[in-house]
Amino acid sequence: MLPPVDTDEEWDAVVPDEAVVRPAAEDLCARLGLAGSPLTRYGEGSQPVYAVGERHVLKLFPGAAADDAVAEARVLDHVHGRLPVPTPQLHDSGAYVNGWRYVLMSQLPGRGLHLAWPGIAAADRERVVAQAGEALAALHALDHEPLADALGPGDWREFTARQRASAVDRQRRHGLPEGWLEQIPDFLAAAPPPQAHRPALLHTEFMRQHLLVDPADGHRITGVFDFEPAMIGDPAYDFVGVGLFVTRGEPGLLTGFTAAYGRTFEPRLLLAYTLLHVYSNLPWYLRELPAPREPRLDALAEAWFGH
Repeated sequence: MLPPVDTDEEWDAVVPDEAVVRPAAEDLCARLGLAGSPLTRYGEGSQPVYAVGERHVLKLFPGAAADDAVAEARVLDHVHGRLPVPTPQLHDSGAYVNGWRYVLMSQLPGRGLHLAWPGIAAADRERVVAQAGEALAALHALDHEPLADALGPGDWREFTARQRASAVDRQRRHGLPEGWLEQIPDFLAAAPPPQAHRPALLHTEFMRQHLLVDPADGHRITGVFDFEPAMIGDPAYDFVGVGLFVTRGEPGLLTGFTAAYGRTFEPRLLLAYTLLHVYSNLPWYLRELPAPREPRLDALAEAWFGH
């Protein structure tokens, strides 16, 4: 029913096409005992994801992302009920057809924090950020060893070395101006070294888009989701998403987050990880977040990650 998807070209042709993907989702729901449940495709995210009625979520993974399906299922099963905020409960996962895989999970209540944020009062924002900091601390405190066979990168220092070697080219492909590009090698060389001696289970995209809140209850966090890109590595790596997509350079918010988390990190280390992150796109961040008047990476580190 679903064609193989192993290349970027096949992905672009198949994944957005509801005429192709929806019948497969309906077929999978029937196989999973949910025949006839209304399907509503979520508009965000790179994978096809459907709300199935009011209780379930079905996430489909093409063959090119099959490992992500395995990772998501394993992490969901590992973290459920062990964090101070809810996470989706894993109901089923497995292979489908032509390399595709699926994950069936529970549906969490609440509204996306990125949508709710403009209407949240300052005091409630501080509480939300503190709750998020406690949740991330709890995630990082979990034993990650049971997931070591499913999550990368394996050798953290080797991973960061590879990312460092490709950092300039990665940002150049995104269109970063030369004045910024020429600073990257020296900035990374002078930044605090990545830590690998105390690895943790990382979400890697801990951001408002992956947090749900209850507007009727002081915007209490009602869920954190999307664990497919999870990794095992330096806890500081998760603070890229925190600084760029949760606190977003807003004065005082990162201080509140780290106070609840129980630890701070050097701003230069966090900007270094911003440049090394697998999804790094500095030109996009510069359009979205406040930047210093002078185009210097050390000033940018303070603007986005300073306390």
